[in-house]
Amino acid sequence: MIPATPQAAVTILGVDPGLRVTGFGVLRKEGTRLAYVTSGCIRAPEVLGLPERLKSILDGLAEVIGSHRPDQVAIERVFVNVNPESTLALGQARGAAISAVVLAGLPLAEYSALQVKQAVVGTGHARKEQVQEMVRRLLRLPGQPTPDAADALACAICHAHAGQGWGGAAARQLAAAGGAARPGHRIRRGRLV
Repeated sequence: MIPATPQAAVTILGVDPGLRVTGFGVLRKEGTRLAYVTSGCIRAPEVLGLPERLKSILDGLAEVIGSHRPDQVAIERVFVNVNPESTLALGQARGAAISAVVLAGLPLAEYSALQVKQAVVGTGHARKEQVQEMVRRLLRLPGQPTPDAADALACAICHAHAGQGWGGAAARQLAAAGGAARPGHRIRRGRLV
């Protein structure tokens, strides 16, 4: 019988993009154990114009990435809203967040809100309060995180459970081909690009 090799610890950054408030959450995964590192929000003042708001998201996430050096990033996909203006604004905030990740050369995985809620609460139609409570319990936090930070942590938890298989498969595939992960390789929707 071959003993199981211990899995290397992985630091995951989860991002919940928003034009006014972008939530972030960092956790560490060792084997099947998840440990909370930090979470918070990047707030873009409404008095700023759109370009300055997008820059504050980009700069804020760059600072989080620089401070916590995640190995992987998970971001929530934009859902189409009944209000096209809101959907467009959310897409622009998401683009700024993705830019910060790409500039740092980190692998990026995307998940729908339904996938995130399913992974954390067990149902894709969970309310925000249910997500906050389950995040608190799963990470053994002393108090409830803010809704935006909870959504970001939930995205990281989703990736820790579902995305690691994709990331691991892509890394094994690359290693089998005689290569090694290099800056510029990214995992997107379960494929190495």
